[in-house]
Amino acid sequence: MHLGASEILKLSRQFERYYTSQFAPLLARTGLSINEVHVLLFLANNPGLDTARDVAELRGLGKSQVSQAVEGLSKRGFLLREADGGDRRVVHLLIAPSGEPLAREAQRIQGRCARDITSGLTPEERSQLETLAEKIAAGVEALAGKGS
Repeated sequence: MHLGASEILKLSRQFERYYTSQFAPLLARTGLSINEVHVLLFLANNPGLDTARDVAELRGLGKSQVSQAVEGLSKRGFLLREADGGDRRVVHLLIAPSGEPLAREAQRIQGRCARDITSGLTPEERSQLETLAEKIAAGVEALAGKGS
């Protein structure tokens, strides 16, 4: 199989559909939106990156999507907002104690997705995949920085 741009995009879309579907029971049980789960996961998985701007830029969500998710999580008491001591314009987002079980459950789902999609690979192949994915990500980031 020749791995061209259309195959990469197709794979990306297929994975996104599969990944999102794995959260369906959690979403149905809690009433959370997938973007709210994305915000919780981002904060749980990226200590030190805790602003709405971080989430939007690094997770690839729109600012309005992040804003709505933060508002919804805050209203439910799953997320806390804390003003930055040095710059009042900056607001840090913290998972509230009541949101921690949800974040851990979402992380378990996320981990299961990663295990499931690589279950047919040997440990050596998984290692190779990680190395190749890092190289591809670095290449895409460099190209995106050039405006290409």
